Amino acid sequence: MSSVKEIKEAKKAVAFNRESLESVLKRRFFYAPAFELYGGVSGLYDYGPPGCAFQANVVDTWRKHFILEEDMLEVDCTMLTPYEVLKTSGHVDKFSDWMCKDPKTGEIFRADHLVEEVLESRLKGDQEARGLLKNANSEAEANAEKKKRKKKVKEIKVVKLDEKVAKEYEEVLAKIDGYSGQELGELMVKYDIRNPATNGELEAPRAFNLMFETAIGPSGQLKGYLRPETAQGQFLNFNKLLEFNNGKTPFASASIGKSFRNEISPRSGLLRVREFLMAEIEHFVDPENKAHPRFDEIKNISLKFLPREVQQSGSTVPIETTIGKAVASGMIDNQTLGYFIARIYLFLIKIGVDEDRLRFRQHMANEMAHYAADCWDAELQTSYGWIECVGCADRSAYDLSVHSKKTGEKLVVRQKLETPIEVTKWEIEVNKKLFGPKFRKDAPKVEAYLTNLDQQELASKAKELKETGKITFKVAGIDGEIELDDKFLTLERKTRTEHVREFTPNVIEPSFGIGRIIYSVLEHSFWCRPEDSARAVMSFTPAVAPTKVLLVPLSNNKELQPIVSKMSKSLRKQQIPFKVDDSGVSIGKRYARNDELGTPFGITIDFDSVKDESVTLRERDSTRQVRGSLDDIIKAVKEITYDGIPWDEATKNLTPFVSQSTD
Repeated sequence: MSSVKEIKEAKKAVAFNRESLESVLKRRFFYAPAFELYGGVSGLYDYGPPGCAFQANVVDTWRKHFILEEDMLEVDCTMLTPYEVLKTSGHVDKFSDWMCKDPKTGEIFRADHLVEEVLESRLKGDQEARGLLKNANSEAEANAEKKKRKKKVKEIKVVKLDEKVAKEYEEVLAKIDGYSGQELGELMVKYDIRNPATNGELEAPRAFNLMFETAIGPSGQLKGYLRPETAQGQFLNFNKLLEFNNGKTPFASASIGKSFRNEISPRSGLLRVREFLMAEIEHFVDPENKAHPRFDEIKNISLKFLPREVQQSGSTVPIETTIGKAVASGMIDNQTLGYFIARIYLFLIKIGVDEDRLRFRQHMANEMAHYAADCWDAELQTSYGWIECVGCADRSAYDLSVHSKKTGEKLVVRQKLETPIEVTKWEIEVNKKLFGPKFRKDAPKVEAYLTNLDQQELASKAKELKETGKITFKVAGIDGEIELDDKFLTLERKTRTEHVREFTPNVIEPSFGIGRIIYSVLEHSFWCRPEDSARAVMSFTPAVAPTKVLLVPLSNNKELQPIVSKMSKSLRKQQIPFKVDDSGVSIGKRYARNDELGTPFGITIDFDSVKDESVTLRERDSTRQVRGSLDDIIKAVKEITYDGIPWDEATKNLTPFVSQSTD
C-alpha cells in the first residue's frame, strides 16, 4: 500500500468487530477492570503500560494545544470538596440522573439509557424482520434457503413494527437527552418498557444524586464530597487568577485531574465509569463583548452540527456549515463559544478521531442548565452509538455570582473607563448601630446578605419596603425568618459618576472526558489487515502512540548488538520512546504484535548495518520501508512524530527499500 486512498480502503475492507478490539486491549493490557482478582467493581478500571502512555500523550497534546497555545493559567485543585461549596453551586440539589428500580429483583436501571436501549433493540429487530421478509420473497433464492428464511421470519415476526410506531421510536431517540424524569416515566408506560431480563414492571423514575459523599476529618462533622468536576476550584480561585493575570480580561484557566461520579449503571467500558480523568477550561469573558481576537483563524472551518431545532423535528441528520456562518446566523451564540468549538475539533482530529464520525450536538432547551446561554457537545460515533466526549457551554455569570453571594466576597473585574459615565442604580445602606445589638454575632452574615443583593433583588425589596413598611428574608446559617423596617436600612435609587466599570465575567467552559475520548480513538484507530484478518492494527497518530519506534535486530548475532546499542542511545538522547524486540520469532511476527500496540515505526538492523551503519525504517499502516543512515532515520522519525511532517516529505531523501521477509 503506497497511497492514502489505498490505506483507507484497506482499513474498511474488514468489518469492525468490537470483540476483536476488546481482545487486543485486554491481551496487551491497555486497561483492565480494577480489583479483578476480587471479582472487580463496576465502573472502575486500571490502565496498563500502553494505556498509561497513551493517556499521558493525549493529555500532553491537550496541554500544548490549549494551555500553551492559548496562554491559559493552569491550576491543580483538591479533589475533596466541602458540602457548602457544592450546595452553593447547585450540585447537591441538581446533580442527578433518573433511576428506576425493579421492586421484585432490586435491580437498578438508569431510565434514559433503558428507554434508549429498548427502543433501539425493537427498531433493530424490526429492520431484521423487514430484511428477512424481503429476502424470503426474492425469486432468485433457492427453495431450501427460502424455507429457512420464512421460518426465521415467523420466529421474529412479533418484533415487526408498524411504520408509525417505528417513526415515533426514532423521534423519541432523537430527543432522548431532553426528557425529564416524569416524561421518561410516561414513555416507559406508553411503550411498555420493563426489566429486559425478567419482564418485570419497574417503579417510576426518581432522581439519584451522583456524588460520592465523604466526611472530612476524624470527627465526621465536616461533610464533603469527592468532586464531580474540576470547575469549582477554578471559580473559587478567580480573584487570585485575575491578579496573576494583572487584572486583564479575557483570560482562561485550565485544570486536568480526576473526578468522581457514582454512576447508576456503569457500562460500555471506559465510556461510563465512576472515576475518570477530566480536562476543563474556564474562559472568563466580558458579558458585553464575547468576540474573540483569533476568530478569523477558524471561521472557515466546516463542521457537522445538530442544532436543537433539527432534534426537535425528530431528525438526527446534521447540518454542515462553517463556524463563521453558524455564529453569524445565531445558531452558535457568540464568537468565543464558536472559537472553542473549532479548537475542540482541531484537537480531536490531531489525536486521531475519525472526522467522519464526529459531530457537534446542541443541548435541547430542557436539557440545558437554566443559567446557560448555549451549550454544544462534541459527540463521537462508536459501536455503542454517539457518545458525548466534550461539552462546550456558555455558563453566563452563574458560578461566580452564586459563590460571591454565598461568601460575601466580590468575584468581579474592575475596568477603568476612559470616559466617566453616570450610572443610576439601587443602593442599600444598613444602620450598623442597630444591627449589632439586634443580631450580635450574626450581624456580619445579615449585612453580607443584604449588600450582595443584585439590582433586580434590591428593586423588589424596595417595593416590599414601600408597600408593607418592612422586608422579610432568610439567611443561610440563621434560624427563622428575618424582618427589618426602615429604621434598620434605607433603599434608594442614586445617580453617581463612575470612573471604573465593575462586572462579573461570563464563563465559556469546554469540558473534556479524557477516558471517553481515549476509548473512541481506540475504536477509530482499530482495523485488521485484509490479507489476514487476525492481524490487528492500532493506527494511532505518532504524537499520541504509546511507543514511537520498535528496534528489530535481524537476529541475536553479537555483531548486531553495537548498532542496537548505538541506535538506542541516539533515540534516548532525542527523547523518542522505543522498545527493542530481539526475540527469536520472525521479523514479520515482531512487527505484527507491535502493530497491535500502535507503534508507528519499526527500525530493522541487519548485517548491512554493521558495514555502513544504515538501517531500514518501516511505516506501520502502509508497511512501506526506506533505508538510510542512523542519523537520517532518527531525523525522519522525529519530524513525523513531533513536527507533523508527512511521511513522503520527511523520507524524500531516503532510499525506498523492498523486502519479502518482514511482513
